[in-house]
Amino acid sequence: MTFLSLVAALLLEQAWPLRPGNPVHAGFGHYALFLDGRLNGGGHRHGLVAWMLAVLPCIAVAAAGYHVLHGVSPLAGWLWNLAVLHLTMGFRQFSHSFTEIQQALREGDLARARERLGGWRGESASELTAGEIARVAIEQGLLASHRHVFGTVFWFVALGPAGAVLYRASAVLADAWGRRADPEYGEFGRFAARAFHGLDWLPARITAASFAVAGDFEDAIYCWRTQAAAWAVPAHGVLLASGAGALGVRLGDTLHQHGSLQFRPELGVGDEADTDFMQSATGLIWRALVLWMFLILLVSLAHALG
Repeated sequence: MTFLSLVAALLLEQAWPLRPGNPVHAGFGHYALFLDGRLNGGGHRHGLVAWMLAVLPCIAVAAAGYHVLHGVSPLAGWLWNLAVLHLTMGFRQFSHSFTEIQQALREGDLARARERLGGWRGESASELTAGEIARVAIEQGLLASHRHVFGTVFWFVALGPAGAVLYRASAVLADAWGRRADPEYGEFGRFAARAFHGLDWLPARITAASFAVAGDFEDAIYCWRTQAAAWAVPAHGVLLASGAGALGVRLGDTLHQHGSLQFRPELGVGDEADTDFMQSATGLIWRALVLWMFLILLVSLAHALG
């Protein structure tokens, strides 16, 4: 049932992509803001309580819904899994932006590429060159593929629909609260950041390994071992270093932003990023997904036969 649920969810998303700002995602975002406003006293324990109030009810609904419906009918339980995956997993949650940026660069429309990348990242890209846009888009695509697909798949396989909900809800809270864990904001967001870091530690490394297998294995492992630790966010460094090595492209490095150069560690080996490498990144992600699905199928068959 796990394999069939994942295949059906991927096919459903291609035919019926989830709209941005859909009621479920928007509702959870408003609930997170409500908890922030009511419980944020600047302390670590406030963040812990708020995180539990945000995540645990969602997990309970996902788990209870599956068990109740599966008890009524296995088909009903499978449909519940499909619905949960449709809300928590999908390429179309980021691929539209990636494709538009790639198309704009191919047409030489630098202004549109900058606009689309800035909207995707939530940060101005008005000073980036074409090569920098391609480089950052590849970085965003690799990270988004893990966040929206591979990480969710891992926790769905491990814990069922409750695992998928746990991962996605934790990711949203880490973005909403964790990145604001600074002296001015207090300790409120620190637990959300640490919780997601713990949940994402193993999936990120499995995704990075799958990039290596699906691409240039030797360069991917070399970059992972020698470059990943220099990146500010460890999990991102692992994913980007492995992905860059697998593609044979240089990522990271300096960017023209805010009237000055933003210095970042260099990742990968090989050539400068361009639209051809953006297409190669898409192929790498799909090959990695095929590898995951093949392994999940083997495990599912072994479990069924056992």
